[in-house]
Parts: sequence; C-alpha cells; structure tokens
Amino acid sequence: MQLAATYKQRRARRPRTLLTITGSVLAAALVSGFVWWPKSPLDLAHADKAITAEWTKAWQAGEVVALVRHTERCDRSDNLCLGPADGITRVGSTAAAAVGKGFEHLGMQQAQVLSSPLTRTAQTAHFMFGQDASTQDWLATCGPTLRDDVVAHKVAQHNLVLVTHSGCISDFEKQTGFPHAAGAEYGSTLFVRINEKGQLKVLGVMNADAWPAVRP
Repeated sequence: MQLAATYKQRRARRPRTLLTITGSVLAAALVSGFVWWPKSPLDLAHADKAITAEWTKAWQAGEVVALVRHTERCDRSDNLCLGPADGITRVGSTAAAAVGKGFEHLGMQQAQVLSSPLTRTAQTAHFMFGQDASTQDWLATCGPTLRDDVVAHKVAQHNLVLVTHSGCISDFEKQTGFPHAAGAEYGSTLFVRINEKGQLKVLGVMNADAWPAVRP
C-alpha cells in the first residue's frame, strides 16, 4: 500500500515538473530572443559625451552620410499645406528649417546635398538649406541596392546629406544590420560613417526636435 501511495505521489508531481521545465525553457527563449533581436540605431540625442564626440568628429573629417526623412506630409495631415497635396505642410517647412540650422551648426562647408525628386523631399531640402538640392531618382526608388548606392555616391572628405523617405531609410537599415528598426520620424536623420576604405558604420539617429541640444 505504501509503495502504491508513493507511486501516485510521483505521478502527481510529474505534470508540475513538466510545467516548471517548460516555463523555464520558454523564459530562456524569450530572454535570448530579447538579447539577440536586432534593435534600432542609437538615439544620438541621449548619447554620452564619447559617442557625441565620435560622430561629430567624423562629420568634421567629412566621413558622414546623413539620411534625412522629409518633414510632415500634406496629404496625411490637417495642417495647412504649402502648395501641392504631395508636398509638405507649413509646420513641416518650419521643422525642415530647424533641422537645416542643426546641420549648419555642424558645418556645411564640405557637404553635398542630394534629394529624392518627389515634391515632399524636394521641398524639405529647400527649406533646410534655403535652396534647391540636386535630385536623384535612386533616392525615391531605393530597394536592395541602396546601401551600395549610398557608398558609391560618397566622396572622400565630403559629407553627404540625402533627403529621402521613411521606406528608403528602412531599406538602408535592413541592409546594415537593423532589420527591425523603428520607423523614421518626420525630419529625423540617420547618421552613417563611411571611411576612405568604404567601411560603413551606423552611428545613430537624431530626431528633428533634438537638434537644439547638439553642441559639437
């Protein structure tokens, strides 16, 4: 009788043991997935002094490509439009000018500005720097060759500002190790360092409202 009771107790414990083991395995898988799941690029607005010094020094050396998303779209906002429905709003033009001031603060003496030919990107580039930028079709189509296109257009010792679209920035992030990055905000900038050997490093993201805090 005692053996039978012991056997029943052991059988009763088995489901609990299996549940404990299963729970542990699932917890480990979730933690592992969290650790290895690709994250978004660093938010440069909250970077420490060493990282800020790194990316601003890279800019001063002419080693940076900055991918800027256009500002607020007219056709997706109730704010007053500048003109065509496929362009940006007046709020967007003000935001673009503020981002442009941030770049001017960094220094634009050794920088080239290119833009997607679509109205919203061309307008954003114009309000950023007070003049029209040279337009490039590849900044609107983007796709699987975007990373190589960016590297190919980078001139040594000259920074490159590319005014483009959220989908294009997403394409670029997927091709540089961030396939699950958060979508780019209006007017945000993805900074990338490309040295003279063509080696690429994603430095981080600067959102439009963070520029006033930048002090190289």
